[in-house]
Amino acid sequence: MFSGAIVAIVTPFKAGGIDEAGLRSLVEFQIANGTNGIVPCGTTGESPTLSYKEHERVVEIVIEQTAGRIPVIAGTGSNSTEEAISLTEHAKKAGADAALLITPYYNKPTQEGIYRHFEMVAKSVDIPIIVYNIPGRTAVNIEPATMERLSRIDNIIGVKESAGSMKQITDIISLCADDFTVLSGEDYLTFPLMCVGGKGVISVVSNVAPRQMADLCNLFFEGRFEESRKLYYKLLPLLHILFIETNPAPVKAALAMMGKIESEEVRLPLVTMSESNRERLSKVLEAQGLLS
Repeated sequence: MFSGAIVAIVTPFKAGGIDEAGLRSLVEFQIANGTNGIVPCGTTGESPTLSYKEHERVVEIVIEQTAGRIPVIAGTGSNSTEEAISLTEHAKKAGADAALLITPYYNKPTQEGIYRHFEMVAKSVDIPIIVYNIPGRTAVNIEPATMERLSRIDNIIGVKESAGSMKQITDIISLCADDFTVLSGEDYLTFPLMCVGGKGVISVVSNVAPRQMADLCNLFFEGRFEESRKLYYKLLPLLHILFIETNPAPVKAALAMMGKIESEEVRLPLVTMSESNRERLSKVLEAQGLLS
């Protein structure tokens, strides 16, 4: 159910608030182009700067608009276990198919603290849970041995692995059961990860190139490895340029250039892209055939 190219969708803003019509339009753009699932309120959705009311509303909008056509994995993580439980309870009530929970950030818990955090959420809310490991943002890494422990909890079904280490990815896959889903959290590692047993990607790039990222995964799982590999290398400049500045500023700039959102507005402390990098981004988008 949770495999292929799953988009970590942006939260479009308009005059300081959530652009609900814009968000619904983005959901339709994704579904029309073969995306395998949608994650609202992840890092790309600017969850750290959404109020709780806004966070819940974004999840509700995406679930309403998706209407069961593809899975919705709601971002519900927090550095507070109680807050994570509350957000996850709301996601289940709203009808999400699963929840994506980031490792508690800033607190720098021990491996035992990480385990108990996810264990508590999983025991409190009966919904499939995907762990999100991104030490570059959280300041703590979930070690493979801890991931193996977490994988034994019935409703912890997978991990979005964003440590950027193929060694860690292969260690997790080798330690965990075959039905534990390992997804890339780094677009540029999507093809390599699938080659060692991963199931796809929770993707930033899918915001602007949903068909291409879906094709990359679908071709691989159809056994058309050489076609998938060639598409991966074709997309590689895009996979890199969208991270030239802090995500999601570049992807919002790209969506605005493509006419998919009205405003590339981000919330402080994030700022919109510099002009020099905007020019570089535009050239890559044009080369990829993404600008009309």
